[in-house]
Amino acid sequence: MGWSEWAREIEVEPSIYAADFTRLGEQLGGLTEGGARVFHFDVGDGHFIPEVTIGPVVLASISPFVHAWGGRLDCHLMVERPERHFEAVARAGGDSVTFHVEACEDPLDDIAQARSRGLGVGIAFNPGTAVEDAAAAATGADLVLCMSIHPGYSGQPFMPEAPARIARLRELLPPEVRVQVDGGINAETVGVARDAGADLLVAGSAIFWREDPAQAYRELAARVEEPVRG
Repeated sequence: MGWSEWAREIEVEPSIYAADFTRLGEQLGGLTEGGARVFHFDVGDGHFIPEVTIGPVVLASISPFVHAWGGRLDCHLMVERPERHFEAVARAGGDSVTFHVEACEDPLDDIAQARSRGLGVGIAFNPGTAVEDAAAAATGADLVLCMSIHPGYSGQPFMPEAPARIARLRELLPPEVRVQVDGGINAETVGVARDAGADLLVAGSAIFWREDPAQAYRELAARVEEPVRG
C-alpha cells in the first residue's frame, strides 16, 4: 500500500507536534472518529531546526493504535542527515518519511534508501529554496512538501508568497505526485492552499489548539470540500 490508498483526493493532516501530550491518545482517537486518516509527525533534531521535537519513542507508542484505527503516520524529518533515521522510523511504525532537500547530499539515493525500508517518500523544501530545485530533486518521490512557514514551532502565520510557490510546484510535478503544504493552515488559508494546487494540507494549531480538535478537523475538512474559488 502507499499514498494512493492511504489518502483521499484532498487530505487534511492533523500535525501531532501541536497536540496536548498529556491527552495524546485521547486526541488521536477522537480525530480518527472525526474522520482523520493521515497524521503528520514532525521530528526536529535541534540542528536543522532549533527545536528538539518528538521522535521514534513517541512514534512507537502511538503507531499501533493509529494503525488499528485505520490511520497512517506521515513523518516529516526536519533533521540533518535524514537517511540515518529511516530505519528507526520504519521500526517505530512510520508509514512515510519526508526529508528536506537542504539536508541531504543525494536526494535520489535517500529516496531509494527510504523505499528499501518499505516507507513512502516525500521531499520537503524551505521558503528560501527555489521551487525548481525541489521539484528537480523529487524524482521517484510520492509527494513534495512546500513549507509555508520557516520550519520549527507551531502557530506561525501562512506566508503570503506561499500560494504562488505551491502553484509553481504543481506545474512542475507529474500529476501523480502529491503536493503537500505545512505551516499556517487554518480556516482562512486552507482554501487558498487548496486552490493553489495543494492536496495534502497539514494543520497543527488550527486543530489541536481548539477546545474540540475533532470538530476543528471536521470544519477544516469541510472547507476543502467547498468549490474552488474563481
